[in-house]
Amino acid sequence: MAKILIAGAGALGSLFGGLLAEGGHDVTLFTRRRDHVEAVRSKGLRIIEEGASRIVAIAATDNPQDIEPPDLAIVLAKSTATQVICRQLAPSIHAGTTCISFQNGLGNEEIITAEWPTGQILGGITSMGATLETAGQVRSYGRLPSLIGALGARLSDRANSLVALFTASGLPATATDRFWEAKWQKLLMNVAMSGTSALTGLTIGGVAAMPSLAAIAGRALEEAAAVASAGGVTLAPQAQRALLDGIVSSGAARNKTSMRRDLEAGRPTEVEAIYGRIIDRAQRAGIPVPTLETLAALIEGFEHAMLAGGEP
Repeated sequence: MAKILIAGAGALGSLFGGLLAEGGHDVTLFTRRRDHVEAVRSKGLRIIEEGASRIVAIAATDNPQDIEPPDLAIVLAKSTATQVICRQLAPSIHAGTTCISFQNGLGNEEIITAEWPTGQILGGITSMGATLETAGQVRSYGRLPSLIGALGARLSDRANSLVALFTASGLPATATDRFWEAKWQKLLMNVAMSGTSALTGLTIGGVAAMPSLAAIAGRALEEAAAVASAGGVTLAPQAQRALLDGIVSSGAARNKTSMRRDLEAGRPTEVEAIYGRIIDRAQRAGIPVPTLETLAALIEGFEHAMLAGGEP
């Protein structure tokens, strides 16, 4: 049994934590949402999956001082909160703690490395989808695969052991020695679908079903792929197409993107981590990315109006 900390227990963090707790591990959810903490403490975490629901007993807190040093810290906070949450939880992280980020966008692993006193930092990519429907209640969109890998170019023994731990708890996972290639593949999906779903309110499948929107998503993916290639990660055009086809044919097609859910909830989005950091790299490399720039500007404008209390 491992002592596991979920750093950022929103929808996906709560689902991961709940499944790992069902797998027999000592899991604590850490979230800034007090209502979620109180609901989980009083009634347990309700997981809705495949038309049925169940209650999982699991610890939850919004107080960093409640956290005992974990064996494994899984970071699932929004990228906008990575540095803050790492600093809050740093006193509980020690040299023996293994840390893994399953976050969207670029730059999170570098922030964790700078803030936490451990050399055991791994990268994660997941296709799992979830919605926090209300405090204490999370809906799963299927047991989709995750990848775990070292940040360097080698297969990590620790990654293999975490794959066994995750898979045994109903979170199918595999280890990879090509983490950054997998990271960019996930990021390409994010740039294709995050903005188009966020700005229209459509599901991923809904975006793909409209030729005009699907074309925009495809151009965003191609521009991001060019930036990835300039950084040494190259995907053939047929592989890029397969990425879009794969997500549209999966259970994730029924889901709105996390960026859309952020806008609906009145929260800041991850536009900087998903779009801004790619655009910065494109500018340094002299690569034109007009579709990415347009999507990012529209999301930023929508978010600015929303957070200022005006009409988006």
